[in-house]
Amino acid sequence: MTTPLTEVVAAVLTRANGDVMLASRPPGKVYAGYWEFPGGKVEASETLQAALARELKEELGIAVVRADRWITRVFAYEHATVRLNFFRVVEWQGEPHPHEGQTLSWQAPAQVTVSPLLPANFPIVKALTLPPLLGITHAESLGVEPFLARLDVALEQGLKLIQLRDKSLDAAARLALAQETVRRAHRHGARVLVNGSLELARAAGADGIHLDSAAAAKLNVRPDSEWVGVSCHDAAELAHAAALSADFALLSPVLPTLTHPGAATLGWECFEALAAASPIPVYGLGGLERSDVALAQSHGAHGVALLRGAWT
Repeated sequence: MTTPLTEVVAAVLTRANGDVMLASRPPGKVYAGYWEFPGGKVEASETLQAALARELKEELGIAVVRADRWITRVFAYEHATVRLNFFRVVEWQGEPHPHEGQTLSWQAPAQVTVSPLLPANFPIVKALTLPPLLGITHAESLGVEPFLARLDVALEQGLKLIQLRDKSLDAAARLALAQETVRRAHRHGARVLVNGSLELARAAGADGIHLDSAAAAKLNVRPDSEWVGVSCHDAAELAHAAALSADFALLSPVLPTLTHPGAATLGWECFEALAAASPIPVYGLGGLERSDVALAQSHGAHGVALLRGAWT
């Protein structure tokens, strides 16, 4: 017998410093004492946005001002199978207070101190440690030394996630670039993922790997790496990235680019539909700039990925 799917909204209330709110389930409820993101069941004929606004008013006494769709995950508990529609709530009116006997706690995603978490929320907390901006290396065109100088500037300005690409460099030069990029990035607390083999990533001391769509298509299981990103261009590739349990995806091209004039693009409407259905965070790539982070997030993106724009 198929377990009915329960539609649920979940709110990631986010402060300016990145802290998010977790709430403990009150006595008398299933999984009492476990911590989760505020939210609840969607009522019949209710939109997700209406359900989110109602639940946060009832549970916390706040009025939602801005909530962006983020990701959607299905999770099977013993008592129910739920589809969790996550929203990033970045603006609200009122001060959150527990209205239903729960306990509230603001937590840094990288250092969650409350426990136990509901099992469905472990990948969510990890995903929330991903920054809104991802830089893709561009040393092939800039030259290695000029690129490294620009890398230093970007790191000083707060860049925290880098994909090392530069596939046309010979093996020795690419390894040297990867090692130096990792060394400089780690000095600033930034992560580096190598677009290529696990062997190269490990030799460079990188934090993970990034798979292009062709490399991902050859795999049926997640690579043995702490962080895994995947490049995608359509719904099928996004679904495969999620099946590999990738930590995030790059979805492109969103808008026209200088390097591929006239090429077909997703556009924001298609991007938003794909990102909303994805169980993993999605970065928009193609024709975007640093200033487009908020716009991309309003269309369901976790953030934006930049090639040239990350180093200017």
